[in-house]
Amino acid sequence: TVGEAADRERLSMDFEWKFSLGHAADMAKDFDYWGGDPSGNAKTGDIAGPPHPRFDDSEWSTVDVPHDWAVGLGFDKSADSYHAYKKIGRLWPENSIGWYRKTFEIPASDLGKRLTIEFDGVFRDCHVWLNGHPLWDHISGYTSFGIDITDYAKYGEKNTITVRADASGYELWSYEGAGIYRHVWMVKTNPLHVARWGTFVRPEVTIDGDEASAELTITTRIENEQDGDAQFDVVSTVVDPDGREVAVITAKGSVAAWDRGDIVQQAKIDRAMLWTLDAPRLYRVVTTVKQGGAVVDTYETTFGLRTIKFDPDKGFFLNGEAMKLKGVCIHQDHGGVGIAMPDRVQDFRIAKLKEMGCNSVRLAHNWVAPEVLEACDRLGMLVFNETRMSGSTPELIEQLDTMIRRDRNHPSVIIWCLGNEEHIIQGDEVGRRIFRTMKRVVRNLDTTRPVTLGMNGQWGSVVTEDMDVQGCNYLRIGNITEIHERFPEKPIFLSESASTLTTRGVYEAIEGTGHTTDYDETFPSWGMTAESMWKYVAERDWIAGTYVWTGFDYGGEPLPHFWPSVNSNFGILDRAGFPKDNFYYYQSWWSDQTVLHLAPHWNWAGQEGTSRRVWCNTNCQEVELIVNGKSVGRKSVERNSRAKWDVEYQPGFIEVRGYNDGEHVATARRETTGKAVAIRLKPDHKKIKADNQDVSLVTVEIVDAEGRMMPIAGNELSFSLS
Repeated sequence: TVGEAADRERLSMDFEWKFSLGHAADMAKDFDYWGGDPSGNAKTGDIAGPPHPRFDDSEWSTVDVPHDWAVGLGFDKSADSYHAYKKIGRLWPENSIGWYRKTFEIPASDLGKRLTIEFDGVFRDCHVWLNGHPLWDHISGYTSFGIDITDYAKYGEKNTITVRADASGYELWSYEGAGIYRHVWMVKTNPLHVARWGTFVRPEVTIDGDEASAELTITTRIENEQDGDAQFDVVSTVVDPDGREVAVITAKGSVAAWDRGDIVQQAKIDRAMLWTLDAPRLYRVVTTVKQGGAVVDTYETTFGLRTIKFDPDKGFFLNGEAMKLKGVCIHQDHGGVGIAMPDRVQDFRIAKLKEMGCNSVRLAHNWVAPEVLEACDRLGMLVFNETRMSGSTPELIEQLDTMIRRDRNHPSVIIWCLGNEEHIIQGDEVGRRIFRTMKRVVRNLDTTRPVTLGMNGQWGSVVTEDMDVQGCNYLRIGNITEIHERFPEKPIFLSESASTLTTRGVYEAIEGTGHTTDYDETFPSWGMTAESMWKYVAERDWIAGTYVWTGFDYGGEPLPHFWPSVNSNFGILDRAGFPKDNFYYYQSWWSDQTVLHLAPHWNWAGQEGTSRRVWCNTNCQEVELIVNGKSVGRKSVERNSRAKWDVEYQPGFIEVRGYNDGEHVATARRETTGKAVAIRLKPDHKKIKADNQDVSLVTVEIVDAEGRMMPIAGNELSFSLS
C-alpha cells in the first residue's frame, strides 16, 4: 500500500502473476481462447481460454512484474538486427505472444468505491479481461493506461485479471522487449475524487538576488462518478522540502453527476526554495476533498520551483543562470534485465550520468517509466521529454495528451518534443499542419515549457517556424550556423549528436569480432568524435547544448558491425553501466571535479617493442607521462581536448601526473597484471529492502595475486543464487 489515507488506496499488483507464451499464428497453440468459435467475444463474458476465470494455469510459470519475456529468448542471425537479433516478431510467432493471469480478492467493503487498475506500461498491443469480460485494448507499448473495473468486479470474492500482449510488431528501431514491463497498481477511491494525474501546479517564480518567491496556480480536476450532483470543498496544503506547511487554500466546488470539473486555486510562497541541479528541492501539494465536512479523497502531487529560459543568443538558463545543456539520449533497457527495470537501477543510471557531469537526458524516443522522472527530480537532472510518434490522429493525440498530463508537474522536465527524425513530414505543409495540431494540444495543457522536434535535416523548413526551439540532429547533416543566421530569434540546440562508436576496454580492432576500439575515432557518416562535437558546441554560446547519442549502449542497432554483435556501440557507458574512455573525456569538460584518466591497459604479452597509443582524458592544465619510471615529457592540455603519446610497450607500468598552475594535483597509473587467481564482488549497496523489488548491483572483477583487476580477463563465470 502506498499512502495512509483510508479514503484512497494505491496497492501494488506486481507480485505472483502466472505467465505463459502463446502463439501468434496458431489458435490451438494460443490456448484456443475463442474456443474455436469465430464469434468469440460476441457476448460479454462468454469466452474460452486464459480469460475464462476457471482456466487452469497451474502449469504456467509464476513471475513478478515488471517482467520482460523477450530478454530471455535466444538470438538468431536471421532475426532483425535493429531489435538485437532476438527471436521475436512475425518470424517467431511461438515467442511473440505472452499471457498473464493474476487472481486476487476484492473485499466486500469495497462495494460502492471506484476501482481502477493502472498499467504503467505493457509492450505491446495488449488485451485485458476481468473475470472473462473484455475491458481494454491498448496498442502502444509505451503509454500508461488505467482501466475502471468497478462494474465488473466481484466483491467479497476472488477476481482474475488476464492480459494478452502481442509483441509481433515493432515501434522503434532498437530492442523493445515484451510483456508487462512496468508496475501495475490497484487504485481505490470514493466516487467523488481527484482524477488520475488530476492536479497541475503551475508556479510563476520571481528571483531577486538570493531571495525567491512563487505564485502558484493549482488546478485540480474532480470527478463525480455517481448519481447525484456533488458539492464539496477542495483543501490544497502546500508542504515545503523540509516538511513544513507553507500555504493552505480552500475552495468550494460542485460537479454534476457523472461529470468532472476543474477547481483553480492560488497560493503565494515567500522565501521559496528553488529546485536546482545541486539541490533538487521538492515541494508537495496535498489535495484533500471534503464533502459534508468528511474527507472523501486525499491526493499528493510533487513539484518544484525553478525558472527555465531558452535564449537565441545565450542558450539555456536555469533559475536565471546560463547553463550549457550537457545531455545524452537514453533508452529504457539495461543489461540483462532488458526493459523490466527495477526502480533502483533507474536511480543508478541517472546517478552514473550525473557523475560524468551530464545535466540533462533526452528520453529517446518514447515515454519512460514514471520512476525515471522521479529519479531525475530527486537527483537533479533535466529532462527532454518526447512522445513516441508524431501525428494528429486520435490515437497519437491521446498519447501526447496523456504524456503531458502525467509528466507536467516534474520540475526536471524542461521541454516537450513532438517527434524524432520524421523525415517524411518534417519539411512540408502536411507536417506543418500536424505539428501545429500537436502544439495546440501541448499549449492547452501546459504553457510553461517550449516545444521542439528532433530534425535530421530540412532545418529552416516551414516546420521550423512553428518550433519554439530548433532541434538539430547531427552537425554533419546540415549547416546549423546558417539556420542560426536565418532565424536569429529562434533558440537552437543539438537534439542529437556525436554517435561515436566505441567498445569498452578494446584498443585493437580485431577482424571478425564486431568490435570498434575504445579510442574516440570511429563514427558513422552522420556522426563525429566526441571531442570535435563538444568543441564546436562549447565554443558557441548560441547553441543551448547537446544531447549525445547515447548515454548507454542499448540492445539492437549494432552499428558499425552486425551479427554476432547484438547491441549498439554508441554508448558513453556500456550496457551494464561501466564507463568507456569517452566517459572521462566528457567528465573532464562537463564536471567540476579534477579528472585524470589513462588508457589503454598495459597488458600486451607477445607484443613487446611495438608502439602503443596512450591517451589521457583530463582537465588538468599540464600532464606528464612516465613509462616504467622514465619521463616522456610534459604536455599542455588544450581546453576541451586530451593529451596523446605514442610509446613502446614493455611490461611494467605507465603513469600520468596532472598539474595545475605548476602544482602536482593528481596521478593515474596502469600496470601489467599477473595471472587470474580470484574473483572479487563489489556490491553498490550492502543492504537492500526485503520487499522483493530492491536490488544491489554487483560488480564482478577478476584479480591477480596482488589484488589488481585484470582488464583483459576473459574467464567464464558461473553464478548460483539462493
